[in-house]
Amino acid sequence: MPATVKSEFSLALNQVATERGIDPTVVIETIKAAILAAYRKDYGGGITEVTELEQYVVDLNPDTGEAKISKDGKDITPPGFGRIAAQTAKQVILQRIREAEKQSVLADFQTKIGTIVQGMVLRFDGPNIIVDIGRAQAVMPVAEQSQGERYHLNQRLTFYVEGIQETMRGNEIIVSRAHKGLVEGLFKREVPEVAQGAVEFRVIAREAGGRTKVAVFSKQPGVDPVGSCVGQKGVRVQGVISELGGQEKVDIIQWSDDPKIFIMSALAPAKDMEVSLNEEKKSAEVLVPDDQLSLAIGRDGQNVRLAAKLTGWKIDIRGKGIPEAPVETKVEAPAVSNPPAGGE
Repeated sequence: MPATVKSEFSLALNQVATERGIDPTVVIETIKAAILAAYRKDYGGGITEVTELEQYVVDLNPDTGEAKISKDGKDITPPGFGRIAAQTAKQVILQRIREAEKQSVLADFQTKIGTIVQGMVLRFDGPNIIVDIGRAQAVMPVAEQSQGERYHLNQRLTFYVEGIQETMRGNEIIVSRAHKGLVEGLFKREVPEVAQGAVEFRVIAREAGGRTKVAVFSKQPGVDPVGSCVGQKGVRVQGVISELGGQEKVDIIQWSDDPKIFIMSALAPAKDMEVSLNEEKKSAEVLVPDDQLSLAIGRDGQNVRLAAKLTGWKIDIRGKGIPEAPVETKVEAPAVSNPPAGGE
């Protein structure tokens, strides 16, 4: 007697296929393969060769849900096999639903790479942090964690969606709190001029948890790019700093095509500097007043190091009254987004 899959399963199959956007024929073929595997496991102890397995055929009526197994045209469906077939079909349908939902979520977040999302710290997986970002869970590896932050369960934060990475566990969404894109995303959220494109971010140099320098530019007359990002009484930049944990300093600098002006701006808050350029080596020698030297260098050389990353120039810096060897900082030129015509 042929095994019978409950008709509700057939209705559920068509409904699920429609709602989830899965081709019903694909699901049916998968169910057939799963039913044959179940038959081989429970009743086909003598089946050893793949060629022998190919002699078995599963017939599944997509309308009634009736399933039977035949060999050489003869029905060999075991008595009571209907329950096994029904359970197998149910497992396959649920698995297909999970796979379809996962692919849908991944496709959705594929379009969100390079943007920021709200999330909550869900749990700790060794050194990595699992983050709930709505429809999916994401992973924040150690390298993407800000060194100045301490994370705890149920903590709500803003994350940068860095990408989707293939791992041993399958595809995983990678988020970051250390990426410089987080800073740009926060400014887009806080500053209408940035979101609308009136103010552009040219370069960002960041040491997460410590300090960030951003170079901004505006092609629109009458728009002050630095003032727009700072906001009245610093309210806009303070909003960004607060989202970064409250400890990270953010310097907003006017972009300039003139390397001398740009280097001096990048070394702020130091003032009254003299800059000499070596175009061939792309290096700059900077003389600063002795009382400004510590500001120009920064704690552990951080200010001059970030200035070098921001400008792409090797910077040698020393006090005007100090003849000794200068403080030297060498970096590779950073990637510049939206470069001006004739620029880098």
